[in-house]
Amino acid sequence: MGAAMVDRRWVLGAGLAAAVGAARAAAARARPRPFDPRDLDGTWDLGSYTDLQRPAGLPLVLSPEQAEAYEAPLRKMQGMKPSAPGEVGQAEAEFNDRGSGLMRVAGQARSSTIVDPPDGRLPFRPAARALAANPATAAARGELDNPETQNGPTQCLASVLAGAPMLGAPDANLIQILSVPGQVAILAEKYHDVRIVRLDPRLKPGADPPGWLGSSVGRWEGASLVVETAGFHAGAINRGQGLVVSPATHVVERFTRAGADEIAYAFTVQDPDLWTRPWRGEMTLRRAKGRLFEYACHEGNYSLPGILAGARREEREARAVAER
Repeated sequence: MGAAMVDRRWVLGAGLAAAVGAARAAAARARPRPFDPRDLDGTWDLGSYTDLQRPAGLPLVLSPEQAEAYEAPLRKMQGMKPSAPGEVGQAEAEFNDRGSGLMRVAGQARSSTIVDPPDGRLPFRPAARALAANPATAAARGELDNPETQNGPTQCLASVLAGAPMLGAPDANLIQILSVPGQVAILAEKYHDVRIVRLDPRLKPGADPPGWLGSSVGRWEGASLVVETAGFHAGAINRGQGLVVSPATHVVERFTRAGADEIAYAFTVQDPDLWTRPWRGEMTLRRAKGRLFEYACHEGNYSLPGILAGARREEREARAVAER
């Protein structure tokens, strides 16, 4: 009888200890875990209605009323403006995914990624301004007859998301950051490009052979990862949104955790061949709600042949008129 009582008490005590341990573990899981300020790993979202350059007449920081007035007409197409007269209607025909509103930086609604120059515009040198022309302008100048003159996105070679600096796009705005000893990898959803940032003080940015993404070297300054990138592919590369990089481009990025679900992202771009002065931008990387998927770019398979076929037809029609 006594032995049986001891056994029952032991069993009851063990069961109680297990229940208490399980409750403590559940409570620990429920509590927000403190984040490591130097931990940038995860999947992050750059999508927003905010473009690189500022629309005329707007301040950098918008009031709640100004932000709502800007966002409201864009919600129908997930942040895209309607196509201009004469355009093919790409904004209306495709799936857009630019988040739910303007970029918020430190709680402020921003009308442009550029914070300096004060007007929020790219400080192009006059001779370089044509390099950032949009397709409609290029068509007006008759520059759509050569595959080598098409911008990076049309050739599936360079996007605003991959490389430095990183910018949001109409779709596929996720990046994944993975840190391993001595390196940080940044995978862009769009074109699935991977940028390797080497954390080696002996290395210099741009020391590798030129590439579409350049070469990146990083270091920690306190809780901020500072990345320098140079050594871009020969020739001027138009990555969209007016962003152009060249072999003379030098980019400094700063990644700083701003909370459990945000990274403050700031960058400075210099290129004496393209710009009259350095320019700076700021964004917030938000923790993504979904997974990163493959982005298979087919512009070079479909859009580019169609563009060139149109140019050849215009040439035939011009010859026919001349021969009459």
